[in-house]
Amino acid sequence: MSKSPTTPKSDKPEAPKGDRLQKILAQAGIASRRKAEEIILEGRVIVNGQVVTELGTRADPAKDHIRVDGKLLHGPEPQRYFMVNKPRGYVTTTDDPEHRPTVLQLLGQDKQKQVVGEHQKLPRLYPVGRLDYLSEGLLLMTNDGDLANRLSKASTGVEKTYLVKVSGAPTPAAIDQLRRGIMIDRGRLDEVRSGRRDRILTQPAKIEQVRSGDNPWYEVTLTEGRNRQLRKMFEEIGHHVEKIRRIGYGALVLDVPPGAFRELSTGEVQALGRAAAGKKVERKKTLPEAAQLKKPVPPRKRRSPNQPARKRAS
Repeated sequence: MSKSPTTPKSDKPEAPKGDRLQKILAQAGIASRRKAEEIILEGRVIVNGQVVTELGTRADPAKDHIRVDGKLLHGPEPQRYFMVNKPRGYVTTTDDPEHRPTVLQLLGQDKQKQVVGEHQKLPRLYPVGRLDYLSEGLLLMTNDGDLANRLSKASTGVEKTYLVKVSGAPTPAAIDQLRRGIMIDRGRLDEVRSGRRDRILTQPAKIEQVRSGDNPWYEVTLTEGRNRQLRKMFEEIGHHVEKIRRIGYGALVLDVPPGAFRELSTGEVQALGRAAAGKKVERKKTLPEAAQLKKPVPPRKRRSPNQPARKRAS
């Protein structure tokens, strides 16, 4: 009787199962992935009774007992998504060494206090992308790290729309130069590498003037989000940026007042997922008040020195 042929064993080792520990900790709301790495390296994580200090370690939160500082994890927190209207004077970070106000304070998370009303106690949220200290407008906050990472990649081409006020009126030729792409500094303005500045060409941008004057406003749509990119772009054509307000992100349009926030609907989260996958999404045609320019205040008429003052009603 002939023996059936045996299947040769593969020399390839089995791929490790489960998720990386830092991802599990972040999903459970313990800390950001970067901070979770520090927690692991400090020996504060125990998996099935064993202290783990190796960053590549994987685990299955459904099967393994994972403790941080002695406390047992109970699985990932529900994923939640918020739109925040960041005012000027706040930093887009979870902690600031200069002790400036952070966007977490807008949601009451700096003190981990109970948020009154429909939101109840919020999970640990993180900003998607950044708005600099002087910029304002639409900021996404979520504990969904995977979606945040996909939205932040320039390769996905997620459109971000801004209202930008500049000092002085750029020429049409200069604006066309910005539309086509312009060389800017890649890093911070004071960084010099290998004896020269590290320069990069920006992606084409959509730019339309929405208010004329000595200090005009432009609506600018970008598909990338480099460090202080809008400010650098206009500086390259000789114009200082006075104000920046982000009014659109993917299919989302800013619709809450400065300092306020709201939770996204299921449909809005799905639209963000499509945008993160590189698919085209449509925005609202009519802009909410928060996304519109305020009407300019007419200058007050000066009273002539010879004109008598108005008598107040008694």
